Amino acid sequence: MTDYPNLFRPLDLGHVTLPNRVLMGSMHTGLEELGDFERVSAFYATRARGGVSLIVTGGMAPNREGGVLPGAAGLFTDKDIANHSLTTKRVHDEGGRIAMQILHAGRYAYSPECVAPSAIKSPISPFAPAELDDEGIEKQIADIAVAAERAKIAGYDGVEIMGSEGYFLNQFLVTHTNRRTDQWGGSYENRMRLPVEVVRRVRAAVGPDFVIIYRLSMIDLIPNGSTWDEVITLAKAIETAGATLLNTGIGWHEARIPTIATSVPRRAFSWVTKKLMGEVSIPIITSNRINTPQVAENVLAEGCADMVSMARPFLADPDFVAKARVGASKTIAPCIACNQACLDHTFEMKVATCLVNPQAAHETDLVYAATHAPKSVAVVGAGPAGLATAIVAASRGHHVTLFDRALKIGGQLNMAKQIPGKEEFHGLVEWYETMVAQTGVTMSLGTNVTPDMLSPFDEVVLATGVLPRDPKIPTQGAPHVVSYIDILTGRETAGARVAIVGAGGIGFDVAEYLSHDGESPTENLALWKSEWGVSDPEEHRSGLSPDGPKPTPSPREISLLQRKAERPGKRLGKTTGWIHRANLAMKGVKMLGGVEYTKIDGDGLHIATKDGERTIPCDTVVLCAGQVPDRGLAAQLSEAGQQFHIIGGADVASELDAKRAINQGSRLAAEI
Repeated sequence: MTDYPNLFRPLDLGHVTLPNRVLMGSMHTGLEELGDFERVSAFYATRARGGVSLIVTGGMAPNREGGVLPGAAGLFTDKDIANHSLTTKRVHDEGGRIAMQILHAGRYAYSPECVAPSAIKSPISPFAPAELDDEGIEKQIADIAVAAERAKIAGYDGVEIMGSEGYFLNQFLVTHTNRRTDQWGGSYENRMRLPVEVVRRVRAAVGPDFVIIYRLSMIDLIPNGSTWDEVITLAKAIETAGATLLNTGIGWHEARIPTIATSVPRRAFSWVTKKLMGEVSIPIITSNRINTPQVAENVLAEGCADMVSMARPFLADPDFVAKARVGASKTIAPCIACNQACLDHTFEMKVATCLVNPQAAHETDLVYAATHAPKSVAVVGAGPAGLATAIVAASRGHHVTLFDRALKIGGQLNMAKQIPGKEEFHGLVEWYETMVAQTGVTMSLGTNVTPDMLSPFDEVVLATGVLPRDPKIPTQGAPHVVSYIDILTGRETAGARVAIVGAGGIGFDVAEYLSHDGESPTENLALWKSEWGVSDPEEHRSGLSPDGPKPTPSPREISLLQRKAERPGKRLGKTTGWIHRANLAMKGVKMLGGVEYTKIDGDGLHIATKDGERTIPCDTVVLCAGQVPDRGLAAQLSEAGQQFHIIGGADVASELDAKRAINQGSRLAAEI
């Protein structure tokens, strides 16, 4: 008996039956580009062993001009086929199945060789594409079909044809990017000709007993995108052309509406997929922000799809399915949709991994082997760095005691979870609570640690975190001056007019917190859709509301300031920073860089800029001016001659970086 009967119901695809309704969606890790296929194989084999029914790889280019980046991986040579065969064999040995995604980037290709239906430059690439002629279009179709044929030779169980997110095939479908007047443009029948022909040719190349998934954009979220009638028409044509499954694509990469960030409500677009149910006879997959077994079960139980696609949750925990099957869902490491180590890494041309699980894509170099010489380990500080260290060390067989002066674990995660849009951090803290108990970590909370208390331990790890940095602004009475800690812990309440000193990640979080009143849009899908201007694609083309975004007004007048003479928020996450800036701008938050703070007095915050001096009237000044390492205990231990390791914010305090802290703690614990 399972807690998730719909999730674990087999799915008959004709020539093969999948054991459950979970697809591991495509993620570009960058591993294939490294050429280390032992590492590639280990990544996918680990997920197959975890019980997912079908894996889809990161996007493989069908040719050089279609690669997302110069040098993008694909199946171009016999050596490529041999390398990929190592991966498919490892997956099959673990009882899994795997499909290769074929991704032609079109005008999104970051290369001067990029091609498209029309010579219209993308706003997210510096390169204008060349407009394809008939011969060029035939080449792209043939190359995609050959890529599918080679995937079959390499042992893949299927392919996914990427037809959404604004990539090449999607670009032919809409007048936003297709201005042609020949047989490939103009009427919708002509505009959809290319994706339909691609599927037909792929099916002819691979034969009947091979899975073809077509990733179909069901809501474009861009001007002049597809209508709902066009989506249905294409879905039916793709089925007729030979697809086995239809997967849901949501939004183009250039859309100004977030689709997978942590502030997006869970299963925010399953209602879109549900609209297509019954229009075709092949199974339909839904996707985006499905990150727990219960959310997935609910989506299936409500008839929103035949199958669910989860991508980043399999970075966070490769054993997601296996744990759900045996009733151990509380031990599933949660994907918090932060993008920091996955998508941000991809766009920075680094190997993708996971903030919560540093082993992701590092299965061969970060190994948590059982210890043959158990030690007593003291970890001081129950924030992300300390928790990661304690859990990994204890799981390896060490005897770990975790100290913290607070009465609960989590450290600064407990402040992050108060921010509207960061509700996923509640689940992360709860998971840590589960894991310290399961791994047998001895807890000593509410404890002010002294050097004498640590002397009996074989290893001492200091993860004591950070302290707020004092910007030393002269203060001469009111208004009220408080720290971000005072605000986010509820010790202090901000007034109607607020000046925030510091526009790093914490400053933006505080502005987000203070600009909301009432229910968080992340917890209310209707409110979130209104805030971002998302509509029903059956009513409005492309799913864009004609009224545009309608954010709820901020209950406060907020100014967000920084010393750096650059755009506030420039250093936020590469794939999420724009969301934070846009959201605060919609709330009317004033953002200003290049500021010197002169003084604070009864008139407000006095500043100087290149344009002269001015005063910002305010009732409250919130200090978010950075952090300094909390090394008080480290100094005492050094003075006493005791050895210790120092990690996390106590090591480097420049901005709070849970990704670095968790990685550092996990790697230290793997070596003890």
